[in-house]
Amino acid sequence: MKRRVVITGMGAVTPLAVGVEESWSKLCAGESGIKPITQFDASSLKCQVAGEVRGFRAEEFLTPKKAKRTDRFVHFLLAAAKMALEDSRLLISPDEEYRTGVIAATAIGSCKTFEANHELIIRGRMKNVTPYLVINLSANTAAGEMAAMCKARGTHHFLQEACSAGTNAIGLGFRAIIHGEAEIMMVGGADAGISPTLMASLDNLGAIATSWNDQPHKACRPFDKRRNGFVTSEGSGALILEELDHAKARGAQIYAEILGYGSTCDAYHAVAPLPSGEGAVRCMELGIEDAGITPHDIDYINAHGTSTVANDETETIAIKKLFGPGAKEIAISANKSMIGHMWGAAGAVEGIFTAKTLQEGIIPPTINLDEPDPKCDLDYVPHNARRNEVRIALSNSFGFGGINASIVFRKYEA
Repeated sequence: MKRRVVITGMGAVTPLAVGVEESWSKLCAGESGIKPITQFDASSLKCQVAGEVRGFRAEEFLTPKKAKRTDRFVHFLLAAAKMALEDSRLLISPDEEYRTGVIAATAIGSCKTFEANHELIIRGRMKNVTPYLVINLSANTAAGEMAAMCKARGTHHFLQEACSAGTNAIGLGFRAIIHGEAEIMMVGGADAGISPTLMASLDNLGAIATSWNDQPHKACRPFDKRRNGFVTSEGSGALILEELDHAKARGAQIYAEILGYGSTCDAYHAVAPLPSGEGAVRCMELGIEDAGITPHDIDYINAHGTSTVANDETETIAIKKLFGPGAKEIAISANKSMIGHMWGAAGAVEGIFTAKTLQEGIIPPTINLDEPDPKCDLDYVPHNARRNEVRIALSNSFGFGGINASIVFRKYEA
């Protein structure tokens, strides 16, 4: 019999709030976390807005020494992991340590620490460069910090897989339990890439929204005719995955069940999706096949929905190809319309929100969908959240390099 995997703990740091419940509440209310950039002077950039995490204090989650020595993305990752552990009420016994694993992920990594120390070198202050720079640049050490929280000594990986990293962390954690490598997996993703260098690069790439500096909350508008790029943001998400019998034996709360996982590569372009959508189609198809269900069983899709012209059109094409006439009957929404693109954290946070949709029967809206693109003609739950029971949901991430990942979640039923 196939082992079953459930979610028993969740933690998140988002542009909406520090914590899952407040972030979820604001998401369902259609509140935007996109605001003017405050971390540096962005006046010379074409895009001057981002999804910054505000009100976060690393010292609430880390010792002052560790906070000083580690990058902001590590702060976010460890904060989310700590919240997820506390939420799960998980106490790992010594004989379970090697049956507990960690898979963490990022896209950008420790860019802020690198920029700050490079600036010291430019100023001739090489002796002031932190000896911990190399540890921060070896971003996998962040996963080691997660493992140390609960003495997770089992299977251990760190992914750097662009926009699909967080979803792949969940999927590979799911597989580790399915294949008997672990009973418990702590998985998550984090990024903190709102920096002058990264933003200048994205400006020059032409990938981010540039028309809404005076109205930041309208900048991210997936599937809307006036979309012209994504909005970069920061934060983290972490989940505790457990084998079902293990979770039931300790009386754990269960948010949702993970049924299947699929991943593919477009093998096409560094940033553009395969126009035919075939890579995304096969990715979703693999996840559905792995779950042992059919496309007809999917009630809701948490779309990648970045607000770029190519991505939104291609994702729509892919959904139509896979679901056929039934595509128009599926509720689809894009969390990024409110939280922006959290890079390697996106899939982890969207996985958390998908679990909440299943648990509470609320589908978050896609805000800013004021003038739908005629090429994007599906049900994207515009403007307002929708109360509707969802039994099985699909969460998509399609990243730079053509990396695609899809997870199938089910409402938990004992």
